[in-house]
Amino acid sequence: MPSVFTMIIQGDLPGTFVWRDELCVAFMSINPITRGHALVVPNAEIDHWLDAPVDLQQHLFGVARQIAQAQKRAFGTERVGLIIAGFEVPHMHIHVIPAQEMSDMDFANASSSVEESELQDAANAITEQLDHV
Repeated sequence: MPSVFTMIIQGDLPGTFVWRDELCVAFMSINPITRGHALVVPNAEIDHWLDAPVDLQQHLFGVARQIAQAQKRAFGTERVGLIIAGFEVPHMHIHVIPAQEMSDMDFANASSSVEESELQDAANAITEQLDHV
């Protein structure tokens, strides 16, 4: 059975995308810790990040870096943090989280629901800044 992320990538479930290439996608978290929280996800279903080939890992972190640079400009954050937890969905993903302080990196502070319009507004702000990366 495909993971929820595979279903999003394939268009079977909705996703608010900010990046798509031949190896990965990035889309907005539906349970964001902060405004602009995005996920970088390989197209291939790989459960644990250590199982991903090194060249794919490098690509994913390169995309995460570009997303982070765009988030920093779009949201005026001091920092952008990365988390690879891997417990919620058995499909490798990198959380890219705009942060002003350490508590902005705490999953306990994640929103339980966010309006689609809020996700789209954050995505638009990121994609606008991606043009300047």
